[in-house]
Amino acid sequence: MGILAVAALGSRVMAASAKPLFRAMRAKPAAQSRQGALADWPEQATPADAGLRDPLDYDPTPPDATAAFLSVAADRMREIGGPVWEPAVGGGHMAGELVRWGFPVIGSDIVDRGWPGTRVRGLYDYAAPPAGARIVVTNPPYCEVSARDGHGRWLRHLMGLGLDYVAMLLNADWVFARQNGMDELHARWPVSIEYKCCWKIDFRDGGSPPQRNTWFVWDRAWQGETVSRRLFREWGDRGAQGALL
Repeated sequence: MGILAVAALGSRVMAASAKPLFRAMRAKPAAQSRQGALADWPEQATPADAGLRDPLDYDPTPPDATAAFLSVAADRMREIGGPVWEPAVGGGHMAGELVRWGFPVIGSDIVDRGWPGTRVRGLYDYAAPPAGARIVVTNPPYCEVSARDGHGRWLRHLMGLGLDYVAMLLNADWVFARQNGMDELHARWPVSIEYKCCWKIDFRDGGSPPQRNTWFVWDRAWQGETVSRRLFREWGDRGAQGALL
C-alpha cells in the first residue's frame, strides 16, 4: 500500500473514532420550560413549571383580544340584547372591555378576584342564566373545557342553560380533540363561527406566548356549516368609541 493510501486510511479511522467524542461534546438543546402551558399536554411540564399555572387555570385576558372579537361580534350581540354574562370574570379584564363597548355585564366566578359586584358562584351552580342573560362571553378555565381534563363539561353546561349566544376564547387546537365524548359534543353543538386570532395572545406577559388562540362562537340562530374567519388585533381599535355615542 502506498504512502498516500496509508495516510488517507489513517485519516478516515481518526475521523470515525472522533465522531462519538464530538457527539458527546455537542450541546443539547435547552428544555422548553413553557411547554406545560400548551393546552391538553400538561404532562410535558417540568416540576419548575408547576408554579406558572394558577390552580384554577386563571389567565387574565389582554384587552386587545376582547376588543378585536367585539369589532366583529358586537352588532350580533346587540341584536340579541340583554346583559352579557361573564362566568369566569376574574379581575374583570374581559368584562371591563365589554363595558367599554357599551355592554352591561354580569360577572360571576368561583372566587372573587376584584371585579366589582362579582357573584361568587361556580358555573355548575347555575341552573339558569342570571338575570335573564342570553349571551356569554368568556375565557373559561381550560381544565374545565378541555377534552383530557374537562371532557368539555364547561361547554356542555352552558349549552344546557338555553343561551342564545356563547363565545369562548380557547386554544386554537381545542377543536381537534376527539377523546372523552368530544365527537358527540361537536355533533350536538357544532361551532357556528371560528374567529382565528392572527397574533399570539400573551396572557402571562412573558413575551413569548406558546400557542395560537381562536374565538369559538355558538349562535342558536346560526344555520349552515361552521364558518372560519381571520381576526386581527388592530381591528379592536375601531368601534368602541362609536358604540358609546
